[in-house]
Amino acid sequence: MRINASTTGIMASSKDILTTGIPPDERVYAAITSALLHGKLAPGAQLVERELAAAFDCTRGTIRKVLARLGAEGKLTLEANRGAFVPSPTVADIREVYRARQVVEAGIVAAQCGALTTQAKRVLRAHIKAEQRAVKAGSVEECVRLAGHFHVLLAELANAPEVLAFLAKLVAKTELYKALFDPSKLSNCASDEHGRLVDALEAGDLDTALATMRSHLDELEARVLAQASGARTSDLATLFAGA
Repeated sequence: MRINASTTGIMASSKDILTTGIPPDERVYAAITSALLHGKLAPGAQLVERELAAAFDCTRGTIRKVLARLGAEGKLTLEANRGAFVPSPTVADIREVYRARQVVEAGIVAAQCGALTTQAKRVLRAHIKAEQRAVKAGSVEECVRLAGHFHVLLAELANAPEVLAFLAKLVAKTELYKALFDPSKLSNCASDEHGRLVDALEAGDLDTALATMRSHLDELEARVLAQASGARTSDLATLFAGA
């Protein structure tokens, strides 16, 4: 599916990006990333080089560089001889990734329960405060990033590099699912749930810690699945006007 229907929803997020003095590729990268994280690009939509070059008033070489970067980060799907597309996971794909997170993160919780150092507790509490500030500021991108990084941080503190690498990939996928199918839903529930989880870990209450993590991931999955069948389309010229 190519982006060919008219909308005005993304213009505000693109215009919010400060462009003065920013290299063209960074300007384009920031605008497309912002559009993705605000849920303004439809799953499966094709990002056509010539249309993007016209929308951003830059060269196709610049667009090619940005699309390659976004593909390497997993934010876009690059198909040989076809182009760049917004990822379009199936319901089964989404469920599989969240199931993997449930299994991996249950192990991390078990390893960390009652074993957090004073420094680890301080780091986690500081992170939760940063999440709360992002919610208060209404920053969608920062909320998504911090909410996902909390889980990666738990794995980092567990000192298990291979588990960390695997979980980081899973979290990156679910961050994108959240952006595609549950955009702009700002609430303090993530930081509240993270706070309750840290409380249980500090207290050494494994049953509560596991239940809290399980419930938290179940809720995130349910939100995404509830919207996964929806569709959004956008006109590139309108989408990135003024970016």
